[in-house]
Amino acid sequence: MIRFSTLDVEMPPIDPQRIKAWIGEVAERLGKSVGELYYYFCSDEKLLEINRERLGHDFYTDIVTFPLTNCETVLSSEFCISLDRIKENAVTFGRSYESELHRVIIHGVLHLIGFDDLTEEEEKEMREQEEIALVFYKNVL
Repeated sequence: MIRFSTLDVEMPPIDPQRIKAWIGEVAERLGKSVGELYYYFCSDEKLLEINRERLGHDFYTDIVTFPLTNCETVLSSEFCISLDRIKENAVTFGRSYESELHRVIIHGVLHLIGFDDLTEEEEKEMREQEEIALVFYKNVL
């Protein structure tokens, strides 16, 4: 089950059924299945508040991921995504808003699967996996 909701913003222009199918395909391709994934879209300020309260981090970010299980075989998590950060990053990196939103949506899933982005090497692999996933998105439905 994958659910999308908002905290303090309007729902972004997404196709929930298509995104659900896409996430399922990406997970399956990487040997996982989808359990319960909850996406919460919010503002920069709301995500900063969540980041401070739940993680003790005092900085803006585009996504925070809160796994609900160990995600060894079944992915279950809450994701909080800043739509303000998505807009800013789209401009910064020369991408469309839609493309950046999809990149961040799958970025959280890739973290659950085991990809990280703390080192240059890890970040390179994460970006490659994001690109592969974005190609899959174009072919879903």
